[in-house]
Amino acid sequence: MKMTSIKMKKLLESRLQNPEWKTQFNRDKDTFRVEWADTKQGIEISLPGIISKYEQKKEQALDELEEHIHEALRIMNEKQQLAGKEKSIYPVVRAASFPTESNEGEKLVTDEHTAETRIYYALDLGKSYRLIDHAMLQEEGLDQERIREIARFNLRSLETGMKQDEVAGNTFYFLSSNDGYDASRILNEALLEQMKAQSVGELAVAVPHGDVCIFADIQNASGYDILAQMNMKFFAEGRVPITSLPFLYEDKNLEPIFVLAQNKPKSD
Repeated sequence: MKMTSIKMKKLLESRLQNPEWKTQFNRDKDTFRVEWADTKQGIEISLPGIISKYEQKKEQALDELEEHIHEALRIMNEKQQLAGKEKSIYPVVRAASFPTESNEGEKLVTDEHTAETRIYYALDLGKSYRLIDHAMLQEEGLDQERIREIARFNLRSLETGMKQDEVAGNTFYFLSSNDGYDASRILNEALLEQMKAQSVGELAVAVPHGDVCIFADIQNASGYDILAQMNMKFFAEGRVPITSLPFLYEDKNLEPIFVLAQNKPKSD
């Protein structure tokens, strides 16, 4: 029997029973919201996306969703402090279109990166993390430069082991440690320089979604087409999509590239 939004709503309501929570179904937007009854803080879920996952993974999809919702609501209901947790602060890369304010309307701490991406800063909480906003900085007497320094230092301490693959005379490296900060490795300047130094051809980098960073040693024209197709596939499958465009790394700069069939790509 085909799963509908009404049926999914009932399934979610049966799983998300908590006297301190309130659920809402928006028929027009086809969304389901769970929030704390007292503070109104909560998360909104697009039902078509959940139904699609349910059709593929059945109960496992609902188990994963339930776990994420419980963790997100728990974090929302706790007061997070940065003091004493400096080793748990990391930069995260998101699409340039990603919101710059929290659900509560607080301005998030961000830095410009490329035309396609923006840098945010996160407090790691184990199974999840919270994006740092300016209100948190003011409350604890910290400034953005300090958070930036701490996050970049912590990033350099993360593992950089990669899988390697040779395709049509080009070398591709895949960094996917599943620690939540794989795409953030594109901000590790020492790693970028290391990969550039060992590249035979041009170095391209891609962050299609949050759980992978791809380095490509492009040694012939077909390498660009392969990277573009690979990046688009990862982008479509990612839980946290970032950008479908790869970047060329030249002179310590990242330039988005548009791959044209049978032609060398143009940088933006």
